Amino acid sequence: MQPPLLIPISIQQETDNVTSYKNIPLSIVNDHTVRLSIMTEPFYWHYHPNSDETFLALEGVLCIDLEEKTVELSPNQLITIPANVVHRTRPKYERSVNVTFEREGIETVKVDISD
Repeated sequence: MQPPLLIPISIQQETDNVTSYKNIPLSIVNDHTVRLSIMTEPFYWHYHPNSDETFLALEGVLCIDLEEKTVELSPNQLITIPANVVHRTRPKYERSVNVTFEREGIETVKVDISD
């Protein structure tokens, strides 16, 4: 088995000049995926039955809507949404950038909630 390539990933390069939604895996850590998300519009309401999901805001304000309230993450703030909690993410303004940590093979179940 070959050791993984040890090459730094530039989040700045991945996010520069991105003007529409983008969600890409950056790395695998044990049994978790580290994803980069550029939010330019709301994601649909959903939950994950088999994984918690941790969000780390890097740029802009990331809103995480829950059924009872909205949590706003500013750069360098982090929150974990437990498995089975219905939520959606969206930028507060034009764009937000965040890193997400989730179990590899995470299941996403779409939920119909009227705004």
